[in-house]
Amino acid sequence: MRKQVFIRLVTYAVLAALSMMIPAIPTGQAQTPSPAAAPAPPAPQMPPSLVPVKVIDLMTAEGSAVFGAQWKTMEAKIVEGPPIANAMPGYKTSYDIQPHAGEPRFDDSSWPIIGAKGLADRRGGGKVSFIWYRANLTIPAKIGDFDTSGATAVLTAYVDDYAEVWVNGQMPRRAGYPSPAAIQGFNMPNRVVLADVVKPGDKFQIAIFGINGPISVAPMNFVWFREAKIEFFR
Repeated sequence: MRKQVFIRLVTYAVLAALSMMIPAIPTGQAQTPSPAAAPAPPAPQMPPSLVPVKVIDLMTAEGSAVFGAQWKTMEAKIVEGPPIANAMPGYKTSYDIQPHAGEPRFDDSSWPIIGAKGLADRRGGGKVSFIWYRANLTIPAKIGDFDTSGATAVLTAYVDDYAEVWVNGQMPRRAGYPSPAAIQGFNMPNRVVLADVVKPGDKFQIAIFGINGPISVAPMNFVWFREAKIEFFR
């Protein structure tokens, strides 16, 4: 019995000492919450290989108007910064792209507006260059006599020479798996599933990062769209 009482007394003493070591939070001052983890990018999907039941050309004024799309563009630039943590000795700088226009809540209000046909214009100064294109698309209830409800919607962005596609602030990708939103190859289209099942009023913020390539060649050409369209499948 005495042994149990002694153990209890020692336990109480240890707990009391620990409580004194933890700083008290002043009255009325809330604890700083831990930063929320960044949302994981959506899983990439392979687009259907079937013949689409409806195709809308986004490189025409009429086609972009179907989705209320207003295109904007801006050149992206390489900027220099400090190296990341744990860089090997001798590496004193890192390089980034500005702006990061694919991210959520990016403000493009100051960007110039271009017409849908302007997607075909040769942009950039040539060699190693990068161009952002942005638009907001809203799925209509009908396109002519085609009812969009329940269809699968696929965006095709065919940029000369490479492209990366962001949808609603994320670039769908998964390491080791086909990821249509990432670079597909030299002058190959990106076919990105916007949704398996769309409904009227669905909104998609599209940001397309056009890249002149091959980068190590620094080619004597420009960045432009060969094709941009929305395909519907059932």
